[in-house]
Amino acid sequence: MSDPINPNHYQRNGMECIDAIKAAVQNLSGAEAYCTGSAIKYLWRWDEKGGKDDLNKAIWFIKDMIAEIEDQELQDELHDKPTGV
Repeated sequence: MSDPINPNHYQRNGMECIDAIKAAVQNLSGAEAYCTGSAIKYLWRWDEKGGKDDLNKAIWFIKDMIAEIEDQELQDELHDKPTGV
């Protein structure tokens, strides 16, 4: 009987997906930790559960993180740019 709380697609060679996520996000917080963990979850299980849909979900979370980084870089650049030439 399959465990509805912890199905097989969250286990690999004795390792639980949640443990891998905890290790990956230990130095992150907030949205960064959530998005990283979500991307890992979808990449972890894609071949046994959601297929292409799970891969697209992982891409969505990764693109969201990239957009946040690019927005922060733009804000930093605008803040550091001298005013009045």
